[in-house]
Amino acid sequence: MADDQRFGRSRRDFMRVAVTAASSASLPWLASTDAQAQTAQDATPGNAPATTAGTSTRGTKLILLGTKGGPTPSALRAAPANVLLVDGQPYVIDCGNGVALQLTKAGVKLPMVRDIFLTHHHSDHNADLLNLVFLAWASGLKTPVNLYGPPRIAKMVDDFIDMNEIDLDVRMREEGRPAFKPLINVHEFDGPRVVLENDQVRVTSALVDHYTIKPAFAYRFETRDRTIVFSGDTRYYEPLATFAKGADVLVHEVMYLPALEKLIRTADNAPTLRDHLLRSHTTTEQVGKIAAAAGVKTLVLSHFVPGADPSVTDDMWAADVRKDFSGQIVIGRDLMEV
Repeated sequence: MADDQRFGRSRRDFMRVAVTAASSASLPWLASTDAQAQTAQDATPGNAPATTAGTSTRGTKLILLGTKGGPTPSALRAAPANVLLVDGQPYVIDCGNGVALQLTKAGVKLPMVRDIFLTHHHSDHNADLLNLVFLAWASGLKTPVNLYGPPRIAKMVDDFIDMNEIDLDVRMREEGRPAFKPLINVHEFDGPRVVLENDQVRVTSALVDHYTIKPAFAYRFETRDRTIVFSGDTRYYEPLATFAKGADVLVHEVMYLPALEKLIRTADNAPTLRDHLLRSHTTTEQVGKIAAAAGVKTLVLSHFVPGADPSVTDDMWAADVRKDFSGQIVIGRDLMEV
């Protein structure tokens, strides 16, 4: 697509972004270091910098829409999803079950959604990718939506339209809705690249290691006032620290090993779940090592595994992280603004 060509960069340029992303020289329109420092917020375990979503449209705000790892529903946490509001414009990262509802609770109007980024093809991250676009469309969407991520998104679009053909046809015919498929622009890629660059944000991707799910991506969002990196799902992966170097915020998945046995005992029909988890995710202590090596200001723990066990306290999530990381730690919660 023309957009893809416009957003594309050479391998040399990507390596410059990944290795020297901490330098504002690569983005001369970024605000000064002093301005970035003013956006940093103090946080301690159990006392995260949370405010009511939607209090201002200026600057860059991160809202954690869902913070549970895994596809099974929980009353404690919603499925993985995040939204960055850049001067009020939403950029959605991952679409677990219920993402449209969580966006609505966060005060984001669905027809404003324009750009959605998928880290990888696991159901807790892509289950509502097309449902979000559909519900935005049913809520009045009339402008294009861009879907960015690994190959097979285009097939998901075709399959979704085929599955919902009756409903889509009725709503176009009886409600006067615009045609659905022409509103969707798919941008697939299988390696590191500059994904999107406009007057609000520059987004780059990097590969991470999520066992057999390949490709799996981390994303780096650089705006005028903040740099925020999302790890996606990954095991301990040292190149991620280079990719996140100097970021204001690193949102990283996390697994608490002492609670795994309880999770495994209560999981039905999953005899090799332990092996999958250990090969696919990053422990609390390992997350601290990545954050320390990256030199980030704030580490946000999210995509909790296990994420439905209320006996795992904020202090327990943070204890091993603190062994190596001395910066600010935020224990993520659904609808928290950072």
